[in-house]
Amino acid sequence: MPELFIGGAWIAASEGGTREIRCPADGSLVATVDEAGPKDAAAAIAAAREAFDHGPWPRTPAAERGALLLRTADLLERDQEDFARAESLDTGKRIVESRYDMADIANCFRYFGNLVAAGGGDRVVDTGDPGVDSRVVHEPVGVCALITPWNYPLLQTAWKVAPALGAGNTFVLKPSELTPHTAIMLMRLLTEAGLPPGAANLVLGAGATAGAPLTEDPRVDLVSFTGGLVTGRRIMAAAAPTVKKVALELGGKNPNIVFSDADFEAAVDHALMAVFLHSGQVCSAGARLLVQDDLHDAFVDAIVEQARRIPLGGPFDDDARTGPLISAAHRDKIEAYVAAGVAEGAVVRCGGGRPEQPELQQGFYYLPTVLDDCNAGMSVIRDESFGPVLTVERFHDEDEAVALANSTVYGLAGAVWTGDTDRGHRVASRVRAGTMWINDFHPYVPQAEWGGMKQSGFGRELGPAGLAEYQEAKHVWRRLSPVPQRWFA
Repeated sequence: MPELFIGGAWIAASEGGTREIRCPADGSLVATVDEAGPKDAAAAIAAAREAFDHGPWPRTPAAERGALLLRTADLLERDQEDFARAESLDTGKRIVESRYDMADIANCFRYFGNLVAAGGGDRVVDTGDPGVDSRVVHEPVGVCALITPWNYPLLQTAWKVAPALGAGNTFVLKPSELTPHTAIMLMRLLTEAGLPPGAANLVLGAGATAGAPLTEDPRVDLVSFTGGLVTGRRIMAAAAPTVKKVALELGGKNPNIVFSDADFEAAVDHALMAVFLHSGQVCSAGARLLVQDDLHDAFVDAIVEQARRIPLGGPFDDDARTGPLISAAHRDKIEAYVAAGVAEGAVVRCGGGRPEQPELQQGFYYLPTVLDDCNAGMSVIRDESFGPVLTVERFHDEDEAVALANSTVYGLAGAVWTGDTDRGHRVASRVRAGTMWINDFHPYVPQAEWGGMKQSGFGRELGPAGLAEYQEAKHVWRRLSPVPQRWFA
């Protein structure tokens, strides 16, 4: 069956391109899918443009748009196991993690469904003139290009699709070429939920051929991208000539700050999860561990002892606690990253290579790795690894901890662990990041905004601001009883 979804129809790539999707856990073939090119991207943009300019969706009442998102949430819950399995096969992620993701995805659609259905976004403006009805209304931006990554394929898609549709936009979705299957499945569910043709369009393929045309085309009004910093810069440049709206989430180098008065056992446990969940392939991973001097030795020893015992395995291995990297190329990148750190003086406390178990040799595995004795001048501190690598730095006091945490071009997320409530809030307020956790790591809810500062990007997903990204505010002024002003009489 063709996998490109354009104008309400499933079609094959116009130039006959295909791509093999292989499971990172063992290299097995998952499926062969269509590979779109520039002509397909242009066709998808045209379909979305037609649907926005002349179709029913932008003119559908907010309550009905919200109801469709709620129906989609119900359908996602109905098909949760099918979606979770497809996501695990594409990413190599443990099935239990994919199930958690599916529940979060349904909650995202439900949150935006309820938010949109409730209305209340428009406001009356008091002009001081009783003869004027003045109000600010919110309208959809238009055609949205949604470009999503491979690490959380459907979750990141939901964060964009739900508010885009809720606001009344039409869109073209371009998922990562490595993990397309849940995006394909979502298009079918949106159709089943009653979304009219052309409102949702899907192109599969590489960024250069299927994604770049979406960022350059003047018929696209907004580009929302989640991915790497280098690609984000290219998208900004490509979008500039047409001055389209851009929202970027570009990853991070996220500090996890542990003071000596922190709950030791909880802080160790969360530090492990912060960096080794999904083999570190998480934009908000706590890959930088900052530990107060007098706690350092005992804390890092405990981290290393437990990291050595983390079992690796495929999506359906009940004994595994983390899985493979997405590709051989990505594993090569992690190996080069660790080698550079060692060359600069970092000490490998555990990991630092591939596992030796025969059953893991066909997959793209890398051992949970701890690099100690790191400092802010090292490449492993400056650069994002996006892998199962934890770097450790020491700090003396609160001011030094904050200075180290902020000594990065990124500003996505971070955490502070302390028994002092006031200090926790002080540090959280001083670290320049879009999300800060105090005595926790990784939780989020769809009601709260998510996004970065500095070179982690701009714009917000989730929360009321996540909906506002896909809206334009318009001031409408109406004179109730117009009379001539005779300015030029």
